[in-house]
Amino acid sequence: MPMKIMMVEGRYTGNIDLSNLDASILPKTIGLATTVQFLDYVDEIKNYLESKGKEIFIDKMGQKYEGQLLGCDHGGAEKIKDKVDAFLYVGTGVFHPLGIAINIDKEVFCYDPIHAIISKIDSRQVKRYNAKRKGAYMKFLEAEEIGILVSLKPGQNNFRKAAELKKQLKGKNCYIFAFDTLDFNQIENFPFIQCWVNTACNRILDDYGKFPKPLIDLSDIEKMELVAVIVK
Repeated sequence: MPMKIMMVEGRYTGNIDLSNLDASILPKTIGLATTVQFLDYVDEIKNYLESKGKEIFIDKMGQKYEGQLLGCDHGGAEKIKDKVDAFLYVGTGVFHPLGIAINIDKEVFCYDPIHAIISKIDSRQVKRYNAKRKGAYMKFLEAEEIGILVSLKPGQNNFRKAAELKKQLKGKNCYIFAFDTLDFNQIENFPFIQCWVNTACNRILDDYGKFPKPLIDLSDIEKMELVAVIVK
């Protein structure tokens, strides 16, 4: 019998400090994004920035709430990218704002509302990350033995897309590897694989160094193929 999963939102209930949120360093139009922990403060932050003359955009796609970021889902930011000059991430850490920066060509500012610290995602880090992605795509084109990773977790299972990709890659030998929790040590048991394709959470790419062979995300293949079609 499968185990039932219950998702519980962890909302921050303390006070936030906007004293160091220097609006003068931010552009006129801003896309606001945060994690579920700080969603209750979105209106307060939005009103504060608007009082400083900024125009704020907040939206959603697959997320439950407007402005919400998930580790592998930044659809809300994608939806408003053409309306804003930059993004402001409200929260702690760089995992979530880096997801915006590596997928959308905009500056991403960060504000930690607990410790009142403002910063910006380093563009050099983004360039290094995207260089790895492009390099992996070139290896993918050359590879004949392809391993396609499929997660069994709810919300990450893309078996149908994996099967479609296998059909499309007629000139390559493709093998589908299904897993619940990815064990990087097991990857080394398949040395004949020349390139891995990820169809699960695209932030697996953050662990690129743990893969003995190049790793590319399915979304990168789809983007590159679209570009090739447009160029032709």
